[in-house]
Amino acid sequence: MPASTPSPEILAFGEAMTLFVAEASGDLAAAERFQRRIAGADTNVAIGLARLGFCVGWLSRVGDDGFGRYLRVALEAEGLDCRHLVSDPSASTGLVFKERAEGGADPHVEYFRRGSAASRLSPDDAATVDFAAARHLHATGIPPAVSASCRELSWHMLDQARRAGASISFDPNLRPGLWASEAEMCDTLNAMAGRADWVLPGLAEGRRLTGLETPHDIAGFYLDRGAQAVIIKLGPEGSYYRGGLDGQPTSFTVPGIAVREVVDTVGAGDGFAVGVVSALLDGRSPREALHRGNLIGALAVQVLGDMEGLPSRARLDELEAALPAPD
Repeated sequence: MPASTPSPEILAFGEAMTLFVAEASGDLAAAERFQRRIAGADTNVAIGLARLGFCVGWLSRVGDDGFGRYLRVALEAEGLDCRHLVSDPSASTGLVFKERAEGGADPHVEYFRRGSAASRLSPDDAATVDFAAARHLHATGIPPAVSASCRELSWHMLDQARRAGASISFDPNLRPGLWASEAEMCDTLNAMAGRADWVLPGLAEGRRLTGLETPHDIAGFYLDRGAQAVIIKLGPEGSYYRGGLDGQPTSFTVPGIAVREVVDTVGAGDGFAVGVVSALLDGRSPREALHRGNLIGALAVQVLGDMEGLPSRARLDELEAALPAPD
C-alpha cells in the first residue's frame, strides 16, 4: 500500500471465509462439484459499500495459505483497502460450504472456522488504524461471537470510532451456536448496540435479544440505550424505522420490493445494510434509506452467492430512477 494512499473513510472488520457453493441442489453429502466464492457478513457489507464508491478499509486475518491468498486478491479486486489484513502463518483461513437450495428456502451451511486466523484477531490488530480519518464504522455481532480476543477487538473498534466522532452502524447478525449461552449473547450484543448510532436487527433477532414483540417496542429498547435510530428488517414485508435522524422523533414502515424468484436468501440482510448505510452517508432521508435497503436486499436474493447481487453505483442509480419514490 503506497504511503500516499489516503486512510479509509469507512471501516469494517471481522472474518472473511472462502465459500464453496454446491453446483447442484440436494444434500451437501451428495455434492461433488462446488463454485468458489467469498463469504462473511462483514465482508458482504464492505464490498457492497466499496461498489458504491466509498473508500472502505477491511481489518482481518487470513491464513498464509491458498484460501487466504484468494481472499486477499478477491477483496482487493472489489476495491477494499486491505492494509490491515494480516496473513497469519500459524493458522488457517476459515471455510464454509453451502448447499444449493430450491424454491427460496434457506440453504444449509456448514462452517470450518474453529481456530481460524480470524479467530485470533485482537485489539493489537487495530494499532495502526487511523480512526481520526474514519467517517463511519460498520460492526456486526459475529466477531464478538467468534472468540474472546475478537470480542475485545469489537469493543475497541466501537470505542475508538466513538471517540473519533465517526458514526457507527451495528447489525446483530446472530450466531447463537458460537456463544457460550443465550444470556451472554444477549447481554453483549445489546450493550454493543447501545454504542451504535444506527441499529439494524431483523425482527426475529430483535425479539430474541430484547424479549419484546413489536418493532415499536424493540426499537424503543435500543433508543433508550443510546441509539439514534433503529431500522428493523421485516423480510419480504419491508422494513421499519423509529428514531430521530430527520430532526424529530418518528416511526414508519416502508414496504418491501416484490421479487419474481428467490434464488439464494443468504446475504439479504447484508444487502439491506449496504442500502441503509450508504443512503444515510449520502445524506438521504431515513425513508429513502429504508427504500434503498429494501431494494438492495431484493437484489441480493435473486442471485446465487452472498454478495454477487450487490450493485455498482451506476446500476443503483438506474434502479432508483426507475422505481417510484418512497411515500
